[in-house]
Amino acid sequence: MDLNSWFEKGMMWGEYVDSMTRNKEEMISIYERFALTSEDKSRLESLRAQKLRAIVLTEDWCGDALLNNPILMRIAEAAAIELRFVLRDQNLELMDQYLTNGTSRAIPIYIFIDQEGNEVGVWGPRAPEVQALVMERRAELPDKDAEDFQEKQMAIYKELVTSYQNDAAIWKTVSNSIMNTLLK
Repeated sequence: MDLNSWFEKGMMWGEYVDSMTRNKEEMISIYERFALTSEDKSRLESLRAQKLRAIVLTEDWCGDALLNNPILMRIAEAAAIELRFVLRDQNLELMDQYLTNGTSRAIPIYIFIDQEGNEVGVWGPRAPEVQALVMERRAELPDKDAEDFQEKQMAIYKELVTSYQNDAAIWKTVSNSIMNTLLK
């Protein structure tokens, strides 16, 4: 299937939000509290004429999607980018074309396309600075064979998701990273 077909298959923002069974309130909370600066909006204005679209590979259980999707939505509003949300687990054929490091089905992945369906940029699953933060936190974990590995891993993920939900600096980092991909 070509990218235009994948785009047409996807859900609009409202449909996606309505379908969510996990992280819905948390994601909406970020959406409601995050705002682009006037400077960001001015920079994104130049994209409006391109009439870009984006395929958003995501799942509602994903902590990174909880952080990134509402920020992408604000960017899309400012740049007039039409979004379609495609669930990763039901669309592995597309996901497997956008593996992280060639092996990982990490999400979200944003595939930006033009009106003809040509790929013009790909972003995800994390801003580089957020990836560095996650790796730094993972480095604190005991060996995977350790009795308390699972418990400590869950504690770290919980702390990260709390940061994702409340740290405006992280939101700005994500926003800048997505905009850098779009404004290349």
